Amino acid sequence: MSSLLGGLNQWRHRLSVPQFTAVTGVLVIGFGTILLASPACSTDDVGLWEALFTVTSAITVTGLSIIDVSRDLTWFGQGILAGLIITGGLGLMAITTFLQGFVQGKSGLRHRLDKGRSLDEFGVGGIGPTFNRILLTAFCFMGMGTVLLYAFGFSDIRNPAERLWAALFHCISAYNNAGFGLWGDNLVHYRDNPWVNGVIGTLIVMGGLGWRVSNELWSNRKSLLKLQFKRFSLHSRLVVRSTLILICLGAIGLLITEHFASDGVIQTLPFWSALQVTLFQSITTRTAGFNTVPLSLETFSDAALLLMIVLMFIGASPGGTGGGIKTTTMAVLIGATRSTLEGKEEVIIRKRRLDDSLLLKAVGITLASLVFVVLMTLLLGLGPTTGGESSVKAFSFLEKLFTCMSAFGTVGLDLGVTAQLNRWGQLVLMVGMFVGRMGILLLLSAILGSRPQPRMGYPREDLYL
Repeated sequence: MSSLLGGLNQWRHRLSVPQFTAVTGVLVIGFGTILLASPACSTDDVGLWEALFTVTSAITVTGLSIIDVSRDLTWFGQGILAGLIITGGLGLMAITTFLQGFVQGKSGLRHRLDKGRSLDEFGVGGIGPTFNRILLTAFCFMGMGTVLLYAFGFSDIRNPAERLWAALFHCISAYNNAGFGLWGDNLVHYRDNPWVNGVIGTLIVMGGLGWRVSNELWSNRKSLLKLQFKRFSLHSRLVVRSTLILICLGAIGLLITEHFASDGVIQTLPFWSALQVTLFQSITTRTAGFNTVPLSLETFSDAALLLMIVLMFIGASPGGTGGGIKTTTMAVLIGATRSTLEGKEEVIIRKRRLDDSLLLKAVGITLASLVFVVLMTLLLGLGPTTGGESSVKAFSFLEKLFTCMSAFGTVGLDLGVTAQLNRWGQLVLMVGMFVGRMGILLLLSAILGSRPQPRMGYPREDLYL
């Protein structure tokens, strides 16, 4: 027994940061599954498989679900679910890297630098203070949102305790970009409520920006009020600009596509109500997974669903609580394309030259993510993926692609496909959620390990593109 423990201890110390992150994520999912499947947390309708899917969706802050949260989970179970969302949303990588300092017991400069990079280069001053500030910022946003939703948003809920819990749970889910709701129709009942739309939408955006950007915005709030942006880093400027552009383009795009659609759910709404719906849907599509109108092939056109797939693929920003390839990755690719068209040999963005390694990383993330989503869609199409009932209609390619992109982008929007999948299809989605939340390059690094840079140089040769 002692030799086994000794071997495990040595293996634990040899784990790299990506490997430790992936292993810890699997362990947290396993522990949460056992806990959520217990009678104290759920009804008899929730077995180990349903609990496993729900916990994986919560830890990866996706929001896809095969259970009814309000009906199948007890109050204690809903509290556990909220805790799992916080654990995954505030950065599983940040949490595990923070814990690694105690597990491995190493505090050299090289290891502190490595851990700083894992937290999006927050610095070498230690993980503890940074992590505490991340938590403080998150709880301030969620606390303010809870007060506003309790006072104005969910005023139709008569029971004060139920109203408080509904406000708190949805703020936790919104800031962490999880998309879990306490009601079967999500937020459809509050489609025209400006407080619910405003508070939930704001929390989604702030959670998706990341702590580094929100901290820089707060530190330079006087310059922000004066519309002076020179004090801000290129990263923060790109993140904020990309986020605003994507929100506006998404809302306008949905308005246009649904204007020309027939029998769309938005087409029958008054203009201002339709604008509020499309604006909220544009915000939530990239990361969160909430919806204020029913989502299906009958309620949205194919063009709108394709636009949503693109938004889900881009996702949130680095260090945020959302998924996707990230806004900065898309900004680097657009900058590289523009530099190529202008005949430049370097990537220039906002009068700043980017290192070639950033371009390689952006291309690698985008290509690997595309290949992985295509592979997910192919696997989902192997054999019958429905629950096995002959009366169930086979899913279309668009439904499969949309669901796979929603899982990989940790969005959680569903066309009614997830609950009807058999266990093979749901397993594909669980793997996609885990890979999407951890980051595809992080998972590849955990599997392949780090390789030393070759000391020899190679001759250069041109290719025709």
